[in-house]
Amino acid sequence: MALFDTLLSGLSPAAALRRGVRQSEQGDVKGAFALLSRAARAGLPEAEFRVGRCYLEGVGVPPSRTDGVRWVERAATNGFVEAQALLATLCLHGMGAGSEVAGSGGGLFGQKTTEEPDYAAAAKWARRAAEAGSADGQAVLGFILTSGPEKLRNIEEGDRWYQKSAAGLCPQGQLGYALVLARDTTNPETQAELLRHLSQAAEKGLATALYLYGMVLERGVGVTQDRAAAALCYKQAAEKGHRNAQARWGYALMTGSGVEANLTEGESWLRRAALAGDAEAAALVGDIYAKGGKLPPNYAEAAMWFRRAADANHKGAARALGMLHLTGAGVPRDQDEAARLFAIAAQAGDTTAHVDLGNLLLRGHGDEQDSIRTREWFEQAAASGDLIAAFNFGVCLAEGVGIERDDRRAAEWLRRAADGVINAQYWYGRMLVEGRGVEANVEEGRLWIAKAANVGMIEAQVMLADMMLSGRGGAKDHSAALVLFEKAAANGHVGAMFAVGAMFGGGHDVPWDRATAQHWFRAAAERGHPYAQMMLGRYLARNLGGELNIEEARRWTERAVAQGLQEAKADLAALPQAPDTNATAMGNPARAAGA
Repeated sequence: MALFDTLLSGLSPAAALRRGVRQSEQGDVKGAFALLSRAARAGLPEAEFRVGRCYLEGVGVPPSRTDGVRWVERAATNGFVEAQALLATLCLHGMGAGSEVAGSGGGLFGQKTTEEPDYAAAAKWARRAAEAGSADGQAVLGFILTSGPEKLRNIEEGDRWYQKSAAGLCPQGQLGYALVLARDTTNPETQAELLRHLSQAAEKGLATALYLYGMVLERGVGVTQDRAAAALCYKQAAEKGHRNAQARWGYALMTGSGVEANLTEGESWLRRAALAGDAEAAALVGDIYAKGGKLPPNYAEAAMWFRRAADANHKGAARALGMLHLTGAGVPRDQDEAARLFAIAAQAGDTTAHVDLGNLLLRGHGDEQDSIRTREWFEQAAASGDLIAAFNFGVCLAEGVGIERDDRRAAEWLRRAADGVINAQYWYGRMLVEGRGVEANVEEGRLWIAKAANVGMIEAQVMLADMMLSGRGGAKDHSAALVLFEKAAANGHVGAMFAVGAMFGGGHDVPWDRATAQHWFRAAAERGHPYAQMMLGRYLARNLGGELNIEEARRWTERAVAQGLQEAKADLAALPQAPDTNATAMGNPARAAGA
């Protein structure tokens, strides 16, 4: 070491710089730092810059951002162009002179800082470097002028600096200029130039360029579609820490797009992107758990990831989480929370969520502001010709959701929507039958309801069947009514289940079948229909369907009474009293003793 110090003392600052550069290239980073430090202390700008880089990157010396920035600033002040460009970048990362940044960390920009960007200082140093011909400085200045604070922006000048930087083959400049050209790609020559700069920036390993070029390759925009090449771009960018690329690479692995499918690794990359804040990745992870695969769905895990994405205003995740709350899958059943989440999705432009929210609001969930806001969405979309929105706006008017009830206007909007929306056909038919907002016309109303019933709308099938039973608005047709009730019952409509039971029970123009009647009464009773509970009790008490069970008859009749059905009270009173088991046991000593 003494010999080294002796040799060092005999070198001029310029010679120390040259030897330091050479030793650095040969891998002797500690020896190189000692030589570079001597030249830097002598005031050589290049040495000052190199010492600053050593501190920033922890090469040959413990890392220190404070010392690194100080030496880079000295070099920049002394006119070293590379230092000026680097200092501009440091200022953009909140690491300029005077910033309170911890003095340790990994490689350059390897650790996040909580400091705010200093755009003014960055612009000053970037301009000095740019005017001196630095392509890196030109790229930084282009960024500030096009994407920085409003007071510093000058789009036209920023575009020119990006173009100069791209001409100097700076990857950041090429990416920036590609984005400038992307504003208008109607000219094929412009598109070709854009792709040239973007591909070159990607070839140089710039993560964002790799990600964007991967998107171009995946979609075949101006180039031959190549999913394998796209996947490779995503992979390279993902490994460099690009969050969106991690999501796309994970998705490619999950789906086998351009690469052999690997569900485990794909989910790992999606999780990484999601934890880094990528809402789309979080939504995809949630979707994976919600759908399941080889294993059953895990709705609790899905809800956690949907929540993360929804908090970042991901509309699809907000609606998906709303559906989980609506059904109680993996989360508490909470229709008000579902309404809140549907509102988030709707505000973000999810038209399906508009309908979901509207349906919940009609059932009394959500708050008044939700009602008003939703009605406004429907009204605006309806005015632009959206028939689904016209239907929903009509329902809002008919039910007074977010607006004063107005049957006349409701009927007008529902009539417009009826030309293309099944639900609107049913609603408009009902308004004609009831004479709400329009002159009553039962015959025309039945025709509209029939249209909706014929394409499978359950409520319309039930109402049309009821009209066919009574002959309201047209001919009686009990057989056709039974067919419609059976269709609705098969799809879970409880009222239709009861109706099928009643029709097979007798008194209608269809053959009796009391065993079938009892089957449907039971189905409706189990779903809480009070009249079905009463009828099932009668059938079981009187052996009408081929089964006699007084105790079960009593239980079903009691349920009907508990729901307030007055008719069932007489049935309950008429049932034989249950035997007194205690008295029976006392009268039979052997039984009382358990013999």
